[in-house]
Amino acid sequence: MSSEIQAGGMLMGRVSQQQAEENRRRVVENAARLFREKGTHLSVADLMKASGLTHGGFYKQFASKDALIDEATAHAFAELAQLHSAGLEEHAGQRDSARKALIDTYLSVEHRDNPAAGCPAAALAADMAREPADSGARRVYTEGVGDFAAALADEEADGLVRLSTMLGALVLARATKGSPLSEAILDSARAALDSTDRESALTSATKP
Repeated sequence: MSSEIQAGGMLMGRVSQQQAEENRRRVVENAARLFREKGTHLSVADLMKASGLTHGGFYKQFASKDALIDEATAHAFAELAQLHSAGLEEHAGQRDSARKALIDTYLSVEHRDNPAAGCPAAALAADMAREPADSGARRVYTEGVGDFAAALADEEADGLVRLSTMLGALVLARATKGSPLSEAILDSARAALDSTDRESALTSATKP
């Protein structure tokens, strides 16, 4: 009898732990989405409410809000890396085709209008600029930006130039949304990158 109770208790403990892990995962995913949409100033109470959990449960899962910002930022950049990997797979490993598709998607009206599921480099830039230079979130963000730039690079072009053009255009397009200028910014950036890539391809093809 006691062994059955003990076994039952172990089972209940295991289920509770699984639920706690699921709750934690849900909070991180929601934070990654909501921080991109609303900013990292979003309160813990609002975040937990959006996750369907109580405010009091937050500190059982996270040491502080800063710790959650660190983890949510890493999660958002992991999503970005997965998107790039999926693009490579879709284009059968053809990096040029995958990169062009990524740029077109990045500089689209749909991406402009959906920051919650979009690029964390653009969506979190203003918040990270206010973070202390030695903060965990700033470190994670900086590493994520570097990795994204590396993914955009090739033998002929610097990924930082591509990323700066894309990110700057996206931020400006969001800030001017509702005016014709917004879509013009996206179109101009896309055309500029297309032109640069064509010139790079031509230069590469004519090298001895």
